[in-house]
Amino acid sequence: MNLEFIESGQVLKIKLKGELDHHSADESKVLIDKKISEGKFNKMVIDFKGLDFIDSSGIGFVIGRYKVIRKHGGSIVIVNANKKVKKILDMSGIGKIIEIK
Repeated sequence: MNLEFIESGQVLKIKLKGELDHHSADESKVLIDKKISEGKFNKMVIDFKGLDFIDSSGIGFVIGRYKVIRKHGGSIVIVNANKKVKKILDMSGIGKIIEIK
């Protein structure tokens, strides 16, 4: 999976491309948590436009990033999920705690 970081003031936008699964979740988690730990972001936007697949490890990845950004007083939103990925997000119930646009 490819990650692209776009920083705009206190907003960190992360564009994901590829598959968010057990192979990519751990490495991506480390990179994102490092950015969040810098403490200058109060909102994270995860752009799923380039995401082709997500599994339970990917759901855990998103929930983990939610917990990390909340500890820093921030919020998170998911944008541009395709129908297949959105269906998995809906089945997981993640929309109850994280805004999905």
